[in-house]
Amino acid sequence: MKSEDFSTGRKGKREYLNDLQTAVLFRNLNQHFQSEVMIPRIRMGEKQEIETLINEEALLLAMYLRDEKPEWKPRIAKLLN
Repeated sequence: MKSEDFSTGRKGKREYLNDLQTAVLFRNLNQHFQSEVMIPRIRMGEKQEIETLINEEALLLAMYLRDEKPEWKPRIAKLLN
């Protein structure tokens, strides 16, 4: 933990990760995004990775915001093990 000045009169502590901890964090995060969920893809397939689901939901939200679709219902998934 290192003490840092955030703005006038505000001090706080920040924790930094070393190279090994950073590598482990990103490996686990990448592994999480590659986990599969049982939500059909827009085009084909019965399941998909979380990363694909995030991209598809962003596309559907953008289409809703541009008035290309009348409504947007987010698809929320439970992880498969």
